[in-house]
Amino acid sequence: MTTTITIGELSIRVTLKNIKHVHLSVHPPDGHVTLVAPTDTRLEVARAYAISKLGWIRDQQAKLMNQARETPRQFVTRETHYLWGRRYLLKILQLDSKPSVTIDHKRITLMVRPGSDGVKRSAVIHAWHKSLLHEAAPPLIEKWEAKLGVKVAGYYLQRMKTKWGSCNHREGNIRLNTELVKKPKDLLEYVIVHEMLHLVEPTHSERFVALLDGHYPSWREARAELNELPLSAETWKE
Repeated sequence: MTTTITIGELSIRVTLKNIKHVHLSVHPPDGHVTLVAPTDTRLEVARAYAISKLGWIRDQQAKLMNQARETPRQFVTRETHYLWGRRYLLKILQLDSKPSVTIDHKRITLMVRPGSDGVKRSAVIHAWHKSLLHEAAPPLIEKWEAKLGVKVAGYYLQRMKTKWGSCNHREGNIRLNTELVKKPKDLLEYVIVHEMLHLVEPTHSERFVALLDGHYPSWREARAELNELPLSAETWKE
């Protein structure tokens, strides 16, 4: 059962599930609130619990609102770009040859044809990001297949507005957000482990949390770091 309760201007999505404890969460990027409670919990009890946590909810929402946001990328020389958690300056070279990207210790060099616009430059960078993820993801998937005793039928890269990853446990596939190429590689590994564990336990149940605790004990720190890093300039909505 899922419903919504309202406390003043705050809306909270309440889900009753077969669990033992109440889980209250404030989700990035917009600070929406969910409450998951045991099946026999009365809505007035869930409301009272949420009211008792209003201070904490407001604090968490304020932290999300204060996160640094990337300004829209223009793909011009000396613009800041991130790769695997490190900051680089972009350099544009206009050459009459096939577009390409190279990198050194402090600079990403984007080579494009004369007259290329921001849309074209963005597409070249995005294709490069995907190629880097296609290099980084398979070894991590293979490593964790052995550890978790599961087999990933396939993985896909996709720009996603609200999630770092997803899993179709029926098909055995996982999907990764291409924005992960901007984050430290250990956070890519965390997302991969999280999604692969859904092949073992499809829901975010207590069993799932226990599996994460056992296989990736630092997952809470990794999740917090993901949520604290600069968000894209896009407006992320569900």
